[in-house]
Amino acid sequence: MGTLNDLKRLGGVDSILHTPSITYLTASATTINYIVYFCSSVITMAQADSRNEVAERIGYITRVQSFSACHRLHSPTLSDEVNKRIFGKCNNPNGHGHNYKEVTVRGKIDRHTGMVMNITDLKQHIEEVIMIPLDHKNLDKDVPYFANVVSTTENVAVYIWDNMVKQLPANLLYEVKIHETDKNIVVYRGE
Repeated sequence: MGTLNDLKRLGGVDSILHTPSITYLTASATTINYIVYFCSSVITMAQADSRNEVAERIGYITRVQSFSACHRLHSPTLSDEVNKRIFGKCNNPNGHGHNYKEVTVRGKIDRHTGMVMNITDLKQHIEEVIMIPLDHKNLDKDVPYFANVVSTTENVAVYIWDNMVKQLPANLLYEVKIHETDKNIVVYRGE
């Protein structure tokens, strides 16, 4: 790399004036344009190189896994009359059932494996967190979490999130999306 004096000897800079903290250059407009173009090209190449070295691709994996469960929407903090008004037919004393589904993970695509995570591992975590404790269960009676928490789909999503995040590597879980019916879908992202 040349010095400022080298630029002057080559004719690219007309004069150089040094003060204690600043160096002043005088040069023709053509020379200045060339220097600016050269410097911006070097910076652009350096940025491109740094992006290639650290560029990481982010991928999303969604596993659709259905489970069936029944529940009754009923808050013990509300009167029977208020529960019936708020929850309607979902407050039926004998409960009702749904087929719920889906979990999404988000993460860096590993350069060596080409995966965000091994789908076999994701399936195993879903089995442990969702299928074993929730499938074919009465959420209100069989799942201790719902003893004092109303078993809305929103709270089912929170339950799944809280338990999946314990199983998965840090910051990998992106979203729990529960299709309660074909028209009712709840999304929870840990917020």
